[in-house]
Amino acid sequence: MSIPNQALEKLVKEIEGQAIAAQQQIGQTRAQTTSTQREIRMLRLTLNEISGLPAGSSVFEGVGKMFVSLPTLKLNKKLEGQIREKEVEVEKLGQRLHYLETTFENSRRHIEQMLKAQSS
Repeated sequence: MSIPNQALEKLVKEIEGQAIAAQQQIGQTRAQTTSTQREIRMLRLTLNEISGLPAGSSVFEGVGKMFVSLPTLKLNKKLEGQIREKEVEVEKLGQRLHYLETTFENSRRHIEQMLKAQSS
């Protein structure tokens, strides 16, 4: 059973469009993952620096154009919370990346199958 050439061309172009869109989104997702991992490293570095301070120290956090004094314990908790949030975000981005890569591979495979079926 052969598919008419026009229908085959239309179907291939549609699947090709899906593959291109998935490939673009893969690049964006990888960039977001890299950026989020960089933020995690910066947060951990800040947390390590603060943990080396004496127990009763106050530190300053930038808020807009001003700085606010915070006890180190409060800032530690805040940084740990931010790290957890970023790790969850990286996990979700990993799942999205897996989905997009699967979509891209399936699209590529479908195009190959259609071309093989048409040539036989």
